[in-house]
Amino acid sequence: MTATMVSDAPPETAALETPGLIRLSDGATSLSGMVSALALLAMIGVICYEVFARYLLNSPTSWVAEVAAYLLVAIAFLGLAAAQRAGAHIQVELVLGMLPERIVAELQVVANWIGFLFVVFCAWQAAAFTAGEYIADSRSWGLLATPQWLPQVPIAVGFVLFALALLSDGYRMRQPSGPGRLWIAQVALVALVVVLFLLGRLPVPIAGSRHDVGTVAICLAFAVMVWAWSGPRTLLAVLALLVALGGAFWLVRGSPLWVIGLVLAVAILVFLLAGVRIALALGVVAMFGLYFLLPKPQLASLAERAWSSVNVFTLTAVPMFVMMSSLLLRSGVTTRMFDSLVKWFGRTPGGLAHASVGASAIFAAVSGSSIATAATLGMVACPEMTRRGYSARLTYGVTAAGATLGIMIPPSIAMIIYGSTVGAPVDLLFIAGIVPGLLLAAAFMAGALVWSLGVPGAAPKGSHYSLLEKLASLVNVLPFATVIVAVLGSLYAGIATPTEAGAMGVAMAAILCVVSRSFSLRMLYEVAVETVAVTAFILLIVTCAAALSWVFDYLRLPRALAETVRDAALAPWMVIALVSLIYIVLGMFVESISMMLMTLPVTFPLVMALGFDPIWFGIFLVIMVEVGLITPPVGMVLFVLKGTSEDVPLKDIATGALPFVGIILGFIVAMYLFPELIAWLPDKMR
Repeated sequence: MTATMVSDAPPETAALETPGLIRLSDGATSLSGMVSALALLAMIGVICYEVFARYLLNSPTSWVAEVAAYLLVAIAFLGLAAAQRAGAHIQVELVLGMLPERIVAELQVVANWIGFLFVVFCAWQAAAFTAGEYIADSRSWGLLATPQWLPQVPIAVGFVLFALALLSDGYRMRQPSGPGRLWIAQVALVALVVVLFLLGRLPVPIAGSRHDVGTVAICLAFAVMVWAWSGPRTLLAVLALLVALGGAFWLVRGSPLWVIGLVLAVAILVFLLAGVRIALALGVVAMFGLYFLLPKPQLASLAERAWSSVNVFTLTAVPMFVMMSSLLLRSGVTTRMFDSLVKWFGRTPGGLAHASVGASAIFAAVSGSSIATAATLGMVACPEMTRRGYSARLTYGVTAAGATLGIMIPPSIAMIIYGSTVGAPVDLLFIAGIVPGLLLAAAFMAGALVWSLGVPGAAPKGSHYSLLEKLASLVNVLPFATVIVAVLGSLYAGIATPTEAGAMGVAMAAILCVVSRSFSLRMLYEVAVETVAVTAFILLIVTCAAALSWVFDYLRLPRALAETVRDAALAPWMVIALVSLIYIVLGMFVESISMMLMTLPVTFPLVMALGFDPIWFGIFLVIMVEVGLITPPVGMVLFVLKGTSEDVPLKDIATGALPFVGIILGFIVAMYLFPELIAWLPDKMR
């Protein structure tokens, strides 16, 4: 998000000199982004070395997995500030888009301060957690016996820098009304740091209450800073939201679990619609739940969950596939691959639409991201289809549908997140996604064929190409085929883990950039910084969802829901239909990965209690995420395609995608009736 300047200051005081704290924040953000990018490149390097040492030197290492996970922690948390600067931390804009600009600007300021408060608490708890690990001399269980405080330091530092980045954005959104207030806020922040340092790592309780001195100090300093920099009106709005949340949680303590669950759901929805970043909205609700809903405040869980949820080797595959798709996009091979498919589909009705779906399926096999697939095909296929006379609705509808294959056809970032969250084998999830992904691609092509034949003028006749021209064009598919064989072949042959396959894919994509003469050190650094921003945004959601999951588990909400469904004796198909309806509705408002992570603590135990296979449910969930990606008003793919073509109304893109939403929902029914569609290939590979 680009910071919106709002200032009620008189003309003579509006242009204040940028304070040193903001300049420090900007410099630290740039530095942390650079360090994160270097950590990413180092992680790719050590993982590639592991593959090299294992198969060429016959000398596998014992340290790469542990070091790579530590580097991921550094990338995720040191990259938070850079992601904030890049606008990677997304928000729900459903309500914001309906409000007057001035009210939207006010809400953005309020949302920014609420996010700042949560991040300050995380920084405090992360620092205390790291200090405790240092004092206890905790060490890893691996052969390296690494002192745990070393890889945990980036968590505390990252949250501090993230807080400063949010503070910097808040300053640019609304400057203080005079130099006096400017200094008051900075003094309050410095005083808070001193107080927290003097209090030490353990909470100092206030006699006769559940509160502690550190929490009270943060709240007081926070209130002073909001008043000084943004004014009393903003302070009242912030306090109204936070006091309402805390009061609601306090009042429902001891209530039936369905009441507590309802209040939690409403709280998340309110903060999302108020414009708080999705990850931070989950985090704020989790933090208040840890403080008010439990017998004793458990804010220390914020730091513990941040460490345990990201320090996972499986998640190191996420930045690999993000970076690989970015490099392939810059190499130019995608355009040539699409041109080749255009020749092969030739005069088939809707030929370019089929080529778009085919190109999406091929790109999905190396990217793992629907957003990357949409951005790529939006710039490659859509302009060519429009130039040749295809209707805007068919052009952008079929491209949106094809983009959803990015998270279905392996490798898939969504499957990696799901597998690491619930403990399902990622390689089996990848294998299980192949057949459904190819069948969905075929179904999309069938839909495009029916549209082309049934709607006059939707798709002009294509050009004829000779067999020689078609065969000659195959050379343009070879780069993708090479990467696909290297990534998926090594994975399914058992040669490499998903992370190692991704690292080799990054190396091959970089080689393609060198061959196409698009490679430079500056380009590599830019791609690394972009990858860091995306990775930090995704893993912050993982962190905040993990904290929220801890609250759910402590309150036994998932178990209570599963018992309620069991006692109601609902048929499995009714439960799946209800879960599908919930995901369809949520997908209209909430970003896909966020939706998956915020619901898994409840839906996964419920579905497992009915006897469903976790691999089947993983594929089902990914398909439901696909629906959310192309369902208005929040469908991310729709907005990505809108961004690639400003002259096409969003309404036309959304309308064009709706028939393909119907195809996906029909496929879900088939998947329930014939679970072998998912289970057949994994069973063969087991």
